[in-house]
Amino acid sequence: MFDLIKKWCKKNEKEEGVNNMFKTYETELAGRKLVFETGKMAGLANGSVLVRYGDTVVIVNVTASKEPKDGIDFFPLSVDYEEKLYAVGKIPGSFQKREGKPSDKAILTSRAIDRPLRPLFPKDFRNDVVVVATVLSVDQDNSPEVAAMIGASAALSISDIPFGGPTAAVNVGLVDGKILINPTEEQRKVSDLTLTVAGTEEKIAMIEAGANEVPDDVMLEAIKAGHVEIKKICKFIEKMKEEIGKPKFEYKSFAVDHDVYEYIEANFKEDVKQALQEADKETRDNNVAAVSDKIATSYAEKFGEEAAEEHKADIGEAIYKLEKKCVRDMIFYEHKRVDGRKIDEIRPLSCEIDLLPRVHGSALFTRGQTQVLSVATLGMESEEQELDGIDTETSKRYMHQYNFPSYSVGEARPSRGPGRREIGHGALAEKALVPVLPSVDEFPYAIRVVSEVLSSNGSTSQASICGSTLALMAAGVPIKRPVAGISTGLVTNPDNENDYVMLTDIQGIEDFFGDMDFKVGGTEKGITAIQVDIKVDGLSYEVIKEAFERTRVARKHILDDIMAPVIAEPRKEISKYAPRIITTKIKVEKIKDVIGKGGETINKIIDATGVKIDIKEDGLVCIYSNDSEKAKQALDMVEDIVREVEVGGIYYGQVTRIATFGAFVDLGFGGKEGLLHISKISKERIKNVEDVLHVGDKVTVKVLEIDDQGRINLTAILNDDKKEEKAE
Repeated sequence: MFDLIKKWCKKNEKEEGVNNMFKTYETELAGRKLVFETGKMAGLANGSVLVRYGDTVVIVNVTASKEPKDGIDFFPLSVDYEEKLYAVGKIPGSFQKREGKPSDKAILTSRAIDRPLRPLFPKDFRNDVVVVATVLSVDQDNSPEVAAMIGASAALSISDIPFGGPTAAVNVGLVDGKILINPTEEQRKVSDLTLTVAGTEEKIAMIEAGANEVPDDVMLEAIKAGHVEIKKICKFIEKMKEEIGKPKFEYKSFAVDHDVYEYIEANFKEDVKQALQEADKETRDNNVAAVSDKIATSYAEKFGEEAAEEHKADIGEAIYKLEKKCVRDMIFYEHKRVDGRKIDEIRPLSCEIDLLPRVHGSALFTRGQTQVLSVATLGMESEEQELDGIDTETSKRYMHQYNFPSYSVGEARPSRGPGRREIGHGALAEKALVPVLPSVDEFPYAIRVVSEVLSSNGSTSQASICGSTLALMAAGVPIKRPVAGISTGLVTNPDNENDYVMLTDIQGIEDFFGDMDFKVGGTEKGITAIQVDIKVDGLSYEVIKEAFERTRVARKHILDDIMAPVIAEPRKEISKYAPRIITTKIKVEKIKDVIGKGGETINKIIDATGVKIDIKEDGLVCIYSNDSEKAKQALDMVEDIVREVEVGGIYYGQVTRIATFGAFVDLGFGGKEGLLHISKISKERIKNVEDVLHVGDKVTVKVLEIDDQGRINLTAILNDDKKEEKAE
């Protein structure tokens, strides 16, 4: 009977699909267990993997539409990295008590997941693909971002979605000159490098880095060290794929119609090539538009209006493909760029500062037709940005924001706030500048820089790095060294990956039709930030090494020849419109006295002087004001409150009340009051206190003692006593 029940359960389980395909795969990454689970959860997704890395748990689900949408001319990949605050035991702070819009960190992680994956999908694939990585549990020593990046690759690899992976990713740190893979939380705090590198078994597919002026050769070694681990994980995912991977589904190819393309290339290649050879972006766009109209008209005349309408999308796609071919062929075979520059030539550069009279610091940086205005603002440290995410970091003092309005590219679109691109570019500039900022002890200000893109023809993020450096120096922020940014591009031979041409300072069309946008920010000493976007399946070490050398040379030129003549070092004084700061250190136990009940005391100081006051947990008091006299007045008031009464100290006080046994005297600071006993008022015996003193009288007193209960006993300093004190 038992055997029959057991047999029936197994049969039912198989029919229902309950845990029938549940698999667990285990390996090691950076000395810690890395586990993949699949087949247990999210059974309706095309692919699903639960990743456990230490106590960090991330589930990644991937889905694809059965058919592409009508009229779509690009691959619609969507990646979402979802931070759940329950993963770190937090309840959201919003009114609704649920997660709202994604944090900047989540958006940046979504971009980091996307970049190594996107080039590995078929070029003619147009089905919607959605990757969702949900963070379920976080162990701060084991990065959920890395788990999500690896999990996305694994889920796609075992799914039926066409995908040329796998890829993998790791974090790399640098502590005391030693390269570390996936550093722990404590190691990250002291690391000179925060590097995320992704790749396949053969190549590097993505680089994202912030660094404390790390030399090029050290950065390359860190990338190589990361790639060693990436190769191991890729091989592991490949084994998973071989064992449980689904057959990839067939899809409708969106390759350009062969006959349409052949006709356009044969008849209009030279027209397109000539239209593209123009330094001015607007003129070039107009030239290409005119040729496109000419091609459409010619096709209709040749094949009829009906055929032209039927192949309208093909004609547009064929023109795009021919543009790309012309640009790439000119670069690859002729070493010629559309604007006439040499392969390693930088566009004309210029910069200026102090454009805006009332702001704390401003600068305009122009690179060809790319132009960025950066504005620096200094504020109280309490004005730093609060962060509500799954990291232990709860605030940041330096904020860099990047805006890309539609007019910068000559388009008429309303602004809808920052998108993923804006957040990504702002974060890159922020990473580039943080390593050179003064510490809070050196410069106790919150700092915000906003980069407004006024016109765009490529490398706006790098222009924002340069412009923001100038704005900070103009504002009097004592940065360690100026930072500059530059991008390199790549055009490869599709038949030989080792045959390529590298471009210095790419413009928009070269980014659009090229294979790489390798962005590097840094000082004369080393690299402070990297972001690499590629459209091929990866980069060799040789390409990366050359990109570092190209950017190093270009960076030095920008720093020495363009930026330094305008402002070589930070101004010694901050802007007259920026708040001045006076600091003092008080005992921690005195903080409550300065604040007062319900903030009463500190608010009285603020109301009386008009200053702003920050008090830190360690007792550091920061007073901000544009009026130095008011700041000094506020400082005196704070110091009076915390001033200690000393035995033997002499004070000029005021009688506040009279008792039969003596007078109470306010010592003139911090509300400190002592008792002047009737026997200590005069050398002569007096019968009534009021015979000598009245409320409001000023009197010089000396502290005789402070008893165990903190009560202050005084004696009057008479004229003769004053002479004796003076003589002593």
